[in-house]
Amino acid sequence: MKRTLGPALKILAFRIPVALTLPALAVPALLFAGTMRAADTPVVVTSIKPIHSLVAAIMQGVGEPELIVDGAASPHTYSLKPSNARALQEAKVIFWTGPGLEAFLQKPLQALGSNASIAELDNAPGLVKLPFREGGAFEPHEDGDEHHGASAEGADHDHAADSGHDQGHDSSHGQDGDDAHGAFDTHLWLDPMNAKAMAAVITTTLVAADPANALTYQANAKALDDKLTALDKEIAATVAPVKDKPFIVFHDAYQYFEHRYGIRVAGSITVSPETIPGAERVSEIHRKVGELGATCVFAEPQFEPRLVNVVIEGTNARSGVLDPEAATLKAGPDLYFTLMRGIAESMKDCLSNA
Repeated sequence: MKRTLGPALKILAFRIPVALTLPALAVPALLFAGTMRAADTPVVVTSIKPIHSLVAAIMQGVGEPELIVDGAASPHTYSLKPSNARALQEAKVIFWTGPGLEAFLQKPLQALGSNASIAELDNAPGLVKLPFREGGAFEPHEDGDEHHGASAEGADHDHAADSGHDQGHDSSHGQDGDDAHGAFDTHLWLDPMNAKAMAAVITTTLVAADPANALTYQANAKALDDKLTALDKEIAATVAPVKDKPFIVFHDAYQYFEHRYGIRVAGSITVSPETIPGAERVSEIHRKVGELGATCVFAEPQFEPRLVNVVIEGTNARSGVLDPEAATLKAGPDLYFTLMRGIAESMKDCLSNA
């Protein structure tokens, strides 16, 4: 006798295979959706770690920016890699400080970044720009130095007005002698108020390039601004006990930190790390350390520490390490805060015992 399924069993038998196929259908659909979201996110490229950190904080929840000067490399001595060139070609937005610090990027940006919106952050409205220091314990620089210069907030200098430039302009105008860009100390990010000014340009640029994610960028920017305000107060409290104690640095990169927090740098071993100081210069700094008595001389992780050891030999000075370009830190949205706290803590630790 032939048996047939009852109505209920027929329905069950029909539904089971369909149910079993749902996960198989759902997974490709989710992967496809994820691929579409990733494709919709603009390719954003950044030059150095401190700038990358600010951009990454504002892009959280949307995407991750790419970084050119990664690892322990320094923008002072960097050579562009083929992978960097590909990133610049594919970029929709590129953030850099400008040719004063990142001269190696000038020509590649012209040749490879023609399809991108290029934000030159040394033009951010509201930036404090400080003059390059010369004479005394700070080694005089040659005219046309690409990495530093001489302008100040409120100074009588053409560059004071540059902060109002359009952030997405073509960067080619800095080629002729670098007159418009080499006129100030380029380590701008070492003042949290400058970081705020740059973050404002970053936000405006991202919103213009990717309006679909404008609300996320703006919310992240507000959170970042609040964190920078708190960081500023924290650093001021950290260095307050030692801010009147003079010290020597490897190269003159800390003016903005000094200016913001009232600390005293007595001199630098070299103005620019591309230039190895001569014997006369090293002797001069050695004498300066002796005159100061017990103080600190700070090295930097990317550069040869031997010079620091020579400078403090036979003195009561201690040595420490400062990392203004975040050479030892992992790139990411928290890097800027780790960088600034690290500088403050290193100063406090060395100078407290000086």
